Amino acid sequence: MTPDDERHLRRALELAAEARADGNPPFGSLLIGADGAVLAEERNTSLTDADISAHPELKLARWAARELAAEAAAGTTMYTSCQPCNMCTGAIERSGLGRVVFALSTDQLLALKPSGGFAPVPHEGPALFDEARIPVDGYYR
Repeated sequence: MTPDDERHLRRALELAAEARADGNPPFGSLLIGADGAVLAEERNTSLTDADISAHPELKLARWAARELAAEAAAGTTMYTSCQPCNMCTGAIERSGLGRVVFALSTDQLLALKPSGGFAPVPHEGPALFDEARIPVDGYYR
């Protein structure tokens, strides 16, 4: 962890505090370019926007996918107040960001929550392989 990493993480924590002060869950993130410049910052707005997907990591990943060339995205670092959830991790991977640095781990976050997190939703499958493969087969070639 470099002094720059720590400085950017502290900014992510400031953004998290701002999100909380605005009535949202306390999460914040920023995206830094290869040259060290701040490209974008976001706060969680899931409550004020009434949007369960309004996580700062997801918003930055979507921004990067729209606004940055693949090479530029690969040179970025996302700094975030907490380890990204599965939804955000998927978006980060698909957007091609180069690196993620986080403050709290998921386990540390869950230890701070009275309920320990969300109840798991049962999943069933795979099923109907022969039918399900039809719209997908050949798409990724």
